[in-house]
Amino acid sequence: MSRGTEILETLRGGVVVSCQAYPGEPMRDPATMARMAMASRDGGAVGIRAQGLTDIARIGSMVDLPLIGLVKEGTEGVVITPTLALALEVARAGADVVAIDATGRPRPDGSTTAEIVRAVHEETGRLVMADVSTREEGRAAREAGIDLVGTTLSGYTPHSPRREGPDLDLVEDLAGDLDVPVLAEGRIHRPEHVTEALGRGAFAVVVGTAITHPTTLTRWFVEAAHPGALAPRP
Repeated sequence: MSRGTEILETLRGGVVVSCQAYPGEPMRDPATMARMAMASRDGGAVGIRAQGLTDIARIGSMVDLPLIGLVKEGTEGVVITPTLALALEVARAGADVVAIDATGRPRPDGSTTAEIVRAVHEETGRLVMADVSTREEGRAAREAGIDLVGTTLSGYTPHSPRREGPDLDLVEDLAGDLDVPVLAEGRIHRPEHVTEALGRGAFAVVVGTAITHPTTLTRWFVEAAHPGALAPRP
């Protein structure tokens, strides 16, 4: 069994936990994210999704689970692993799967999804995951040679619907269209979302905020106690 096949079999039917924090947040520390990943492993997670080269390396050295890695740069347009060079760095930092924006929007370096997939495959032997926002983007990513597709960006592009919960319709559409694993990701906030996503064809489910972002979790409870008391987050 190849390493790529082994990784996918490990992920099948399970929960991947996204352990991410960003500059200015109290949890923004690679050691903290590594401990979060360890706690998620102990809770039964089948994989970890992590952001930042240092976090990826630290988590990879401490947690023996498939690791989906990415780098976020900027705040507009293509933010998730926006260049070919960064995709290779993510793989070399220890990610088993490199997550990239595959929405078809122009990248800062002019690279295409197909070029990134080819470079990561040929130079590192790692898998590539396409983060998409629509059915058409998922199909295009598969044609470009992608190994996995995630619904990560549904609701975060101008041309995809913003829903309060996860876009399970997109999960079902992609699972029916594609011959590669489809991961449900984005606004998976309750256990029943996981059950429904798997029932609608998801290969695995990625959960982030609802497990690993205590600031947001606290806000949910505070808002329940005092509706409208908190200012909207920027």
